Amino acid sequence: MKRPLFLCGPTASGKSSLALAIAEALDGEIVNGDAFQLYDAIPTLTAAPSAEEMATCPHHLYGVLSPTQPCDAMRYREMALPVIAEIQSRGRLPIVVGGSGLYLKFLSHGPSPLPSGDPQLRATLDTRTLDDLVDEFTRLDPVEAARTDLANRRFVTRALEICLLSGQPCSSLRDKWKTRQAEIDSELAGIFIQRQRGDLRERIGIRTRQMLTSGAIEEVAALDAPEHGLAKAIGVSQIRRHAEGSIDLQTCEDDITTATRQYAKRQETWFRRETWLKQVDWTPEAPPPLDAALKAISNRL
Repeated sequence: MKRPLFLCGPTASGKSSLALAIAEALDGEIVNGDAFQLYDAIPTLTAAPSAEEMATCPHHLYGVLSPTQPCDAMRYREMALPVIAEIQSRGRLPIVVGGSGLYLKFLSHGPSPLPSGDPQLRATLDTRTLDDLVDEFTRLDPVEAARTDLANRRFVTRALEICLLSGQPCSSLRDKWKTRQAEIDSELAGIFIQRQRGDLRERIGIRTRQMLTSGAIEEVAALDAPEHGLAKAIGVSQIRRHAEGSIDLQTCEDDITTATRQYAKRQETWFRRETWLKQVDWTPEAPPPLDAALKAISNRL
């Protein structure tokens, strides 16, 4: 059974074209790993693969949700796992392609075992002084307290909350999860595309302009509000402001371009932290770096 290949990178880095080249070389099928490309309403604005690209090899989990359907990283994991298993059952390579770091992390490593926040407990903790919280935290988990900034109320509150909700030291849970993550890292196959900063900025600007002239404005106009997570997609609020007359088209384009470049920088930071991902450089005007990608993952597939 072929383990999945994760192909990551910032927006506009060329993930789709490299994924197609890898799919052809390794008998693969592409699985969407982008939060907004799950939706069927704004394929142009989210730069979903074109009909021509989808026709070259099987694509999965693109445009499968309506704008009214909420989605989060856990639901994405539950949707993607059976798709990947089905591809594997046919002896083909699942290639998970996307730039949504949290979604990909949930799929590759699973959810953290740390308990989620409890509003009632958090409200109670918020009424207490920081010194009081630190005293109890230090008593329950001296190991975690020693490596926590005890002047940061948010850090102290969260760590104490974990201790109280789980009945275990926060340090124990976090150390076990860190060890498990390292074990998972050693079993994963993944790459992320790295482009020169100026090249990526230019590509984002060109793609934004193409989106606005190729249907993105009409896609947003057809949306009903609210649309759950879709409202957070870059371009939705800017295009709506343009439609309302509060900004002109050039300002709309500039605002989308700026927001996208900022998002791309955050994506790059996220993927660099994931040390199991192997960096593949893509120089301007060059074809998809297929050979470099295959070499980077040759000992993992």
